[in-house]
Amino acid sequence: MKFLVTFALAVACVHADVAHLRNSEVDAQVLRSDADVQPDRYSYVYETSNGISGQESGVLKNVGKDEAALEVKGSNQYTSPEGQQIQITYTADENGYQPQGSHLPTPPPPQAIPDYILRSLEYIAAHPPRPEN
Repeated sequence: MKFLVTFALAVACVHADVAHLRNSEVDAQVLRSDADVQPDRYSYVYETSNGISGQESGVLKNVGKDEAALEVKGSNQYTSPEGQQIQITYTADENGYQPQGSHLPTPPPPQAIPDYILRSLEYIAAHPPRPEN
């Protein structure tokens, strides 16, 4: 009985219609791909037939006496599933990854500090705690 169920599942998998799972992304071709890699720097550029493209360059730089850091700058562009053109530019260095793009969320504007908090901070500054013995 187990063999019959396993055989039936195998036949079903072989004859399953999976044509709906294919999309244009599967058949995308690389239109351009260039790279230049050196011991202290690199750069690359790529572009595909489905509208995806990107570029990046990086250089090794000294940030301290005995410290080195990689400084990277680049950008990527593609079309989202909703049809929106997405473009992101970024820098990555000793200060971290810093992306920029119109589709990225932004923090809300800073709020004014309430008066009761300001008064309590002034009180704390005027009356510092006594050191413990």
